[in-house]
Amino acid sequence: MFVFTNKFKSHPKNTVQTINAWSHDIASMSILEKYHEAFETGDKKLMDEVIHNDCKLYPHVGGAVMSKDDVMAFAGSGMVRTEGLRILYENDDVGVDHCIAHFANGSTSEAVLTFFEFSQGKIIRIETGATPLSDDYKLIGQ
Repeated sequence: MFVFTNKFKSHPKNTVQTINAWSHDIASMSILEKYHEAFETGDKKLMDEVIHNDCKLYPHVGGAVMSKDDVMAFAGSGMVRTEGLRILYENDDVGVDHCIAHFANGSTSEAVLTFFEFSQGKIIRIETGATPLSDDYKLIGQ
């Protein structure tokens, strides 16, 4: 017999709050809050604390597999700017967030959903999925 238990809980900060609205008390921040704080500010020390040495990033384009060093290089570089970042879900094992990403190289902005896997309290796997946003995008039925 299968019994469903709700061991997974929504992230407490998943309501229309962005990283700028989060507490900057590092000790009380979740793994993803720390990651995004470090990514946005370029805090390499904090980024190193939350990214596992064996971390792999699987971006949604190009079939590439990136390492911790690659992820660290993005932090604070200005290559990617996020808007409307929301942590949708996070527990001790995984996390999911969503944002609009704007790129310094002029690529089309994208709505990005990111899956994170944690190991030993650090991010060990990151995988993104995205939808390019065009100026003429319309919701179905409009």
